[in-house]
Amino acid sequence: MKKIFALVMSAVLVVPSLVGCSGIKSEKADVVVIGAGGAGLAAAVEAHDNGAKVIVLEKMPMVGGNTNRATGGLNASGTPHQEKAGVKDSQELFYEDTMKGGYNKNNPELVKILTTQAKDSVAWLTGLGADLTDVGRMAGASVNRTHRPTGGAAVGAHIVDTLKKAADERKVDIRLWNEAVEIIKDKDGNVTGVKAKNKDKKEYTINAKSVILTAGGFSANQEMVVKYKPELKGFATTNHAGATGDGITLGTNAGSKLVDMTEIQTHPTVVPGKGVMVTEAVRGNGAILINKDGKRFVNELLTRDVVSKAILDQKDKVGYLFFDQGMKESLKAVEEYFNMELVTEADSVEELADKLNIDKATLVESVNKYNESVKSKNDSEFGRPDMPRTLDKPKFYAIEVTPAVHHTMGGLVINTEAQVIGENGQPIKGLYAAGEVTGGVHGGNRLGGNALADIVTFGRIAGLGAAKTSK
Repeated sequence: MKKIFALVMSAVLVVPSLVGCSGIKSEKADVVVIGAGGAGLAAAVEAHDNGAKVIVLEKMPMVGGNTNRATGGLNASGTPHQEKAGVKDSQELFYEDTMKGGYNKNNPELVKILTTQAKDSVAWLTGLGADLTDVGRMAGASVNRTHRPTGGAAVGAHIVDTLKKAADERKVDIRLWNEAVEIIKDKDGNVTGVKAKNKDKKEYTINAKSVILTAGGFSANQEMVVKYKPELKGFATTNHAGATGDGITLGTNAGSKLVDMTEIQTHPTVVPGKGVMVTEAVRGNGAILINKDGKRFVNELLTRDVVSKAILDQKDKVGYLFFDQGMKESLKAVEEYFNMELVTEADSVEELADKLNIDKATLVESVNKYNESVKSKNDSEFGRPDMPRTLDKPKFYAIEVTPAVHHTMGGLVINTEAQVIGENGQPIKGLYAAGEVTGGVHGGNRLGGNALADIVTFGRIAGLGAAKTSK
């Protein structure tokens, strides 16, 4: 029975390469990718398509990492989908929004790459079969540029499925439950491979001329978070359990410089005690935030750090996302919150106030005032620039939210070719990185929708560069 169970598990996890790992002391590849999230899968597919033999190491039992949890979308400017929707945007405006959102702490050269090449990432993903036809808006954006599946469905898992399918079609060697423990360098400081442990904790070596670090950030490592930002002690996180900063440790042990490590972002709308993040697209599609007194208290489309602080200033450090049936119908991603029974619903605003134990008159007044602002196209109270709909179509809904640690903007220093930069200011030959393991792209605050743009854009750049180096 044990043998049958082992065979079944192996088939379910699709890890044929593990069978041959036991007892193998060393093997060869052109490129080793550490981390099978969105950045790692994008890098692996790109490296393969540029002639490299690729091995992907993933310490968790599944691919996707935090990308699986991304719901909002992928920011890009100049796409056919924007044009079809009548959105007037420019890469210059995208750049300005990103720099402003990051308080100009971002590396301008990296932001220029992100904002000019994100459209190519959308086209590339579309060519692989992804649906990114719906265009909405996230906080900090001047126009609608957040690309997502039809109807505003959750985007992250869809992108992971698209990239995993592409990797499987190319027969890329993806090894789950395999953890990288050291990046190997020669006496001249050039990368020569990786030491790893398989699922049985047996160590083996992969000799390779290029290594790509795509292991994500450290939001799920409370000790590391508090080391750099003590005021976040005790905060929950939206991240998956594997986001513990391993890639940053591997990179620094290999000689990488670090940047922006104290820049840690909280996401404002996370369900207390559940760790479930409510996508920013809910606010982008029209929801408002109210407090326990029934009052609206902030421009909901301000940057995440500002909205987080506003919620923490409220009674019990919580708020409620308030929306109606019209908003619900505009965004398919909302359905998962209903399935998880996180939503309070009612046939009227007054009934909802009773269920939330909020003063009815105050809540009704707040909602009416907001609806008048939508009609007059002027939010005189908080200056919200984009109000896509009135909230007056029964039923009415509320989700309790509070901030949680969401994204670590700091990490390994990279250049525009995704090469990791050493302490001497020079690229470490053969070492690349992309995604949340790196720093510099987002500065002091990441805009919603820029993470997916980051991981795919720089993941592809890293994959191309690593493939060239390996040859």
